[in-house]
Amino acid sequence: MTVMIPFEEGQKKLDWLALTDALAAGHDGPKADVADVFLYEGNNTLLNRSAWIAGLGLAVKCATIFPGNKAAGKPAIGGAVNLFSGQDGALEAILDFALVTKWKTAGDSLLAARRLARPDSRNILIVGAGTVGHSLYEAYGAAFPDAAFTIWNRSPEGAKAFQAQHPDVAIADNLEQAVRGADVITSATMSTDPVIKGAWLQPGQHVDLIGAYRPDMREVDDAALQRARVFVDSRETTIGHIGELKIPIASGAFDASDVVADYYELDRFKRHNNDEITLFKNGGGAHLDLMTSRYILEAWSAEG
Repeated sequence: MTVMIPFEEGQKKLDWLALTDALAAGHDGPKADVADVFLYEGNNTLLNRSAWIAGLGLAVKCATIFPGNKAAGKPAIGGAVNLFSGQDGALEAILDFALVTKWKTAGDSLLAARRLARPDSRNILIVGAGTVGHSLYEAYGAAFPDAAFTIWNRSPEGAKAFQAQHPDVAIADNLEQAVRGADVITSATMSTDPVIKGAWLQPGQHVDLIGAYRPDMREVDDAALQRARVFVDSRETTIGHIGELKIPIASGAFDASDVVADYYELDRFKRHNNDEITLFKNGGGAHLDLMTSRYILEAWSAEG
């Protein structure tokens, strides 16, 4: 019998730390086979992201992107995640698209932060007040319960709206000052030009980059990469595909061999000392959607 898992009910049993443990365990097993399919009609897009992992099953994440919907007051993105059994191919669950995306995206970054950020981190800066920023506030708050949060957004109105939902969050007017004063900087913007400068970074910081997902997008400059030990969730979905790394590699400012490790080398996600700067690029990928969906289904099916 196929289970339907909606957003609000689906996340009631979820836990950010348990999710990161599930993601870590997922990378202990066989490497995923992944594939993406894009179909287009004018400005509209159908995206299918698929993954197959022995022992975890199969997932197909389907998304429609219709930019014109915004003018009509409709959501621009729709979709669902289909989770299949690896034993007999049966459709085990259909999960809400936004549910999987929320927990996958922030959980991906949190796994790295739990291993790379200093455990005594107390000042967390969120750059970008969009939907992902709210998820990051939840996720990082679970792992760093004593931390104080600051939000910076390109538009002051967006920062104020974020603060209205999270009154304990301070608003930063000056991004450079906020970066210099943070222990952890987690960024989820749609920027094509770097917003965070390497010259601003301080010893001991952890930088978490989420926003850039196209070949023309970047959130940090070359100096940030050059000053940090750089980690990624997946070499295959980041190095040759996302501008954050693709652009500086093409210019010679950074080399692919400078990436220390990805999640299939989790034992290398360690700090050498409290003064080094660590940087993590969150690239996503269908294999992470599969791992997250499997965790969600198991939590949904658990008794109690």
